[in-house]
Amino acid sequence: MLDRFRHPLVAVAVALALTVPWIGTFVSSGGYGTVHPGENITPGMAVLVAGLAIVGAAFLLAWAAETAEKDVPQAFAIAVLAVLAVAPEYAVDALYAWQAGAGSSEAANLAVANMTGANRILIGLGWSGIALFTIYRAKRTGDPAVEYRSGFLTDVVSLDRDIATEIAFLLVATAYAFVIPLSGGIGPLDTLFLVGLFLLYIVVVIRGDAGASEEHIGVPAYFHQYPKGPRIAVILFGFVFSGVIIFTAVHPFAEGLEQLGLQYGIPEFFMIQWLAPLASESPELIVVAYLVNKARSTAGFNALISSKLNQWTLLIGTLAIVYSISAGAVGTLSFDPKQAAEIWITAAQSLFAIALLTNFELSVREAIVLLILFATQVLTEFYVIQTYTEPSATTISISILYAYTAVYAVLGVGLFVKRRDSVRELLERSASNVRTAIGSGSSQTEHVD
Repeated sequence: MLDRFRHPLVAVAVALALTVPWIGTFVSSGGYGTVHPGENITPGMAVLVAGLAIVGAAFLLAWAAETAEKDVPQAFAIAVLAVLAVAPEYAVDALYAWQAGAGSSEAANLAVANMTGANRILIGLGWSGIALFTIYRAKRTGDPAVEYRSGFLTDVVSLDRDIATEIAFLLVATAYAFVIPLSGGIGPLDTLFLVGLFLLYIVVVIRGDAGASEEHIGVPAYFHQYPKGPRIAVILFGFVFSGVIIFTAVHPFAEGLEQLGLQYGIPEFFMIQWLAPLASESPELIVVAYLVNKARSTAGFNALISSKLNQWTLLIGTLAIVYSISAGAVGTLSFDPKQAAEIWITAAQSLFAIALLTNFELSVREAIVLLILFATQVLTEFYVIQTYTEPSATTISISILYAYTAVYAVLGVGLFVKRRDSVRELLERSASNVRTAIGSGSSQTEHVD
């Protein structure tokens, strides 16, 4: 009898069931944009119902991506997974960029604040938290990527060297991010470079060898047995259904969190920068935790790095596009000096995080440093905005951002120098992957001719 409940389709049914209350709320309220916590649903209920739907959809999304690995390169499946999992972040930022195009300067600052908050959460909480969770779970899962070493906090998660391509592209995007604030806004040239960089990355991974899919268990293994036609239908349904659920549920979820936060005296701007992105990043973190729980930490970190890459390229680039469409002319999404400082600290954090990965490892000690730097900066800023009034709060906050930017930059550059041999290996491996992908495309064209 119990064996029936262990059937993979039971897990799928449970994940689908988690989305049903949200679907009912969504339909009864009249569709997208009509569910407003505090009006037609209480904030607590919005967080509960939408949150459960996001969890269910995240599992469906992960299963679809794992099933797709049988037919496409794993890196491409992970890239699609990463884009869909952070789609809610695109939606929130696009909303602020659209309002900025309609004439709201405050909305432009909110768009940048939300974007930088999401990027720093992904590294400060995502990379560090998942690394610590991976090492903790490895005692039960036997994850081969985890290596236990003698010494204080020296256990490490070892990453597959095939992730070199993602790391190298992220390094290029990070280097470019340092110059964005110099122009005072995100403009057409930024869009061309960053979106072009992301498209080049997609070309490289899609032309990679599909290779043999990893051995899967559970739901993906069950769907791998399907004939190709039905299997592709399952994959498409998983991507589309979960994407729609996440896209529609995350905004009410974030609004519910914001209203609950207001009840406890948390400033609105602080919540838009930190609580809303935390809500929109939750599907991604759930998916990666699921992969880690299956001893697939390499795929999990690939998803995290890919998510950071598409947020650091595609998300920033599309902000200027949305702004220009709303404004009715090609323009630049301008921001104030505070948001310029936010971009610089985000770029510096990214630089330091990439430096940590240049040897394809992340230790407990390094993960804790990432987490502490992130947490102390956020908590210090929260203390300032709660204690001081404007304009003193903004002035002090900018000083804090510059101080942490300097710390991140010094640590990052120091690590790059110390690990220069690893950096050289990473860049050479990445360049080889790019040449192979482009050469593969040329060879295929010549063969067809």
